[in-house]
Amino acid sequence: MGHAVAVCGMPGSGKGEFAKIISDNGIPVRSMGDMVRAEVAARRLNGSPTVFGEVAADLRRKFGDDILAKRLADEVSNLMLNHSIVLIDGMRGTAEYEMFSTRWGSDFTSIAIIANQDVRFQRTQERGRPEDGDRQQFQIREEREAGWGLNSLIEQADYSIINESTLMELTEATDGWLSEFRKKISHDKHNLR
Repeated sequence: MGHAVAVCGMPGSGKGEFAKIISDNGIPVRSMGDMVRAEVAARRLNGSPTVFGEVAADLRRKFGDDILAKRLADEVSNLMLNHSIVLIDGMRGTAEYEMFSTRWGSDFTSIAIIANQDVRFQRTQERGRPEDGDRQQFQIREEREAGWGLNSLIEQADYSIINESTLMELTEATDGWLSEFRKKISHDKHNLR
């Protein structure tokens, strides 16, 4: 059985870039944000900055704060049968953490990508995603995700990477973390035998 790792971070922190680097290392990645984007498309809604947050909040209101985690967990478990690590991109709430932690126990780890607010806002302006709006929309999104418990997830993450510089530095930090993490889980599995 493999190990599930969930990455969290505030909007624009670099979770997506982290996930891409992890994917480039041959590790399967499943995105919680992609699930919201798919739901927006399924509802045939316009991709305005507010709609993604509204749909995510609506899903949580109707089905519980852990709905995205529940929808993703079986697929991740199946991937864990054939992969030593599977990355979940975009864990945003404590209910999601609880669901993953309960399901996988010691085979679950969290990592936070951290950057200050000004750096993150600038990044959102440069990447051009439909869910990114102006400074006011950015602030609304920050407050909504903080309300789901994202700040607690970041503070209590098993690992963290500071990402306030270049993509090259994030790549080096991520590759270094991944190398050490692979050694750790290999050592832990060996000691369980």
